[in-house]
Amino acid sequence: MGWASASRIFDPVAQALIDAGASDELKTRVLGKLISQLQNEDWDTEDESLEDFRHDPAIVAAFAANDVTLD
Repeated sequence: MGWASASRIFDPVAQALIDAGASDELKTRVLGKLISQLQNEDWDTEDESLEDFRHDPAIVAAFAANDVTLD
C-alpha cells in the first residue's frame, strides 16, 4: 500500500523554497533528495505534486531525476 499523504510533506517544502526565492539549483538539489526519500517510504502520489508544481522547471527537473514525469 502506498503513502499518499507524503504530498503533505513535499508540497509545503517546495512552496517554501519558491517563496524564499531559492535558486533553481537549490530547489533541484533539495527537492530531489526529498523526493527520493519519500519514494523510499512508498510515496505513490508524486505525480500529483509534480502536476501542482509543473510551472517550475527546477522542481520538474527534481522529479525527472527521480523518474517522475508528466505524460
